[in-house]
Amino acid sequence: MWFKNLQIYRVNGWQITSAELEALLSKRTLQTCTSMEIQSIGWVPPGIEETSLVYARGDQLLIALGIEKKLLPASVVNQLANVRKQEMEARQGYAPGRKQLKDIKEAAYYELLSRAFAVRQKIHVWIDPVDGWFVIDNANIAKADTLTEAFLKSASAITLRRVDTTMAPTSAMTGWLSGDVLPQVFSIDADSVFRSRNDKKVSISYHQQPLDEQDITRHVRDGKEVTRLALTWQDKISFMLDENLLIKRLTLQDIEKEPVDSAQDRFDSDFHLMTAELKLLLPDLLDALGGETIA
Repeated sequence: MWFKNLQIYRVNGWQITSAELEALLSKRTLQTCTSMEIQSIGWVPPGIEETSLVYARGDQLLIALGIEKKLLPASVVNQLANVRKQEMEARQGYAPGRKQLKDIKEAAYYELLSRAFAVRQKIHVWIDPVDGWFVIDNANIAKADTLTEAFLKSASAITLRRVDTTMAPTSAMTGWLSGDVLPQVFSIDADSVFRSRNDKKVSISYHQQPLDEQDITRHVRDGKEVTRLALTWQDKISFMLDENLLIKRLTLQDIEKEPVDSAQDRFDSDFHLMTAELKLLLPDLLDALGGETIA
């Protein structure tokens, strides 16, 4: 159980037990999409056990939002709508009007929706009530918004806010590559992305290619800033930091793992190790960005 991506929030007002959280989440569990629904969301078991909605190890909690979504490409809808259009034109002897075309497409959509294939996705959340972390394992900001909205509907007494820092990540990362001091707990790796400040479509990516001072100076002089930078923390965890303070490609380095006897034991051990390391990594990262700001 190691997260691959981190979207970082702060949780406030936490005064409930894991059992109370379980009861709250159980009121909004994932249900299968009805024939007329394109998507359904709800809470699902986060661990190997398929019963509990809250996995707890000590003070650390793990929950998961399930998303069931039907696969219905627009091209498929358009294809059926075109068939229905031709059928109507043959019946009435002239091409359908604008309103008829709209009705045809809507009817085609719901006809296909009722028998569309559905897939499920699970998004995990690590909650640390002691230090106030609420961390979502997903790189998609829209999906994180969906999850936080669902959580606040289930636990309305709790508040969440996305973490912000004194220094913008782009400014800090550009500075680090330009010679500003990076805290010793971090080292810079060989992946980076420079983007033009004036034209957001213009960018240069480096993959496993260290930059020399001349390259960096040239990019900064040309009005580019660093929007993604690969870092390693304490020689333990490597990741890509992006301009939105989103951590991607989180990778565990050579940390010795305890031998285990079962899949459940491995899950327990990995979750314990992950939370212990992230509780140290996250404060170090926020400090490197000038500290956390509180609105």
